[in-house]
Parts: sequence; structure tokens; C-alpha cells
Amino acid sequence: MDKAQLMKGILEGCILKIIDQSETYGYEIVVKLQENGFQDVKEGTLYPLLLRLEKKKLILASYKPSPLGPSRKYYSLTRDGREYLDSFYVNWQETCLSVKRIFKEDKV
Repeated sequence: MDKAQLMKGILEGCILKIIDQSETYGYEIVVKLQENGFQDVKEGTLYPLLLRLEKKKLILASYKPSPLGPSRKYYSLTRDGREYLDSFYVNWQETCLSVKRIFKEDKV
């Protein structure tokens, strides 16, 4: 099974949720993903996804001073990003329920 394809869409939703919680930068997003079970996610995986989200105008990037060296690129959610995140979560819940039904984990 191609786990990478499955993970791409899921990661986009999770990244948007992390950014929705507070303005943040790439390395911090990687750490939060890893702390929540996405141990395989590295910065090399994250930055192309962030660029795609930025091109879709779902997130905004701005440079801010860092206390430890050069400026960091911080990300925040746009209004379109918040709408996309809400839609992602509804679709995610529906998909999970459908998969559970198929695998008979849920007797709904």
C-alpha cells in the first residue's frame, strides 16, 4: 500500500489544525506532528506541504525575528484555510465512520 499518498491529505488537515491553534513555524509543526504519532514526518516532508497550502491561499507566511538566530517563517491560517479545515474535519469524520463500518468496528 502507498502510505505516502494516504498520509498527504491527512497531514494537510493536521498541519492546518496545528496552525489554527496558534501561529507557528515549520520545525515546531514537525515536533507537534511527531509528538502526536507522526514519527516519520521530517522537515523535508513538511515544507513542500506548507508551500502547497500557501499557494492555495490557505495559510499566510511572514518572517519574524527569532531569539536564536535568523528570522523564522511563521504561518497563520487564512479565512479560506479555516473553511477548508472545517470541511476537512467533517469529511474526515464521515470517512472514518465509513471505514469502521466496512471493517465492522462500528455497529452503527
